Amino acid sequence: FYNNCFKNGILPIVVSADDRDALMADASDTENPELSIDLVTQTIRRPNGPTVSFEIDPFRKKCLLEGLDDIGLTLEKADNIDSFEAQRDKDQPWL
Repeated sequence: FYNNCFKNGILPIVVSADDRDALMADASDTENPELSIDLVTQTIRRPNGPTVSFEIDPFRKKCLLEGLDDIGLTLEKADNIDSFEAQRDKDQPWL
């Protein structure tokens, strides 16, 4: 589930049980149930409490921020792929 979230552009956040309980209480608040997630600073802002920090792999963070999926990552290397294929065609024309 965790890995598939990233493949679908969803940020799965792992927090401690205490932080989870505090966030659930904040989300249940009928007056101000808003939580704000800031991926750049890796924090969850609460309406009436301290921010909660979370960890994320830098590569996965980059992919989410730039909207990159597996195809997008491959396309970032298109120039390298084209160069490789051109050189391979010269070195191994029978392929």
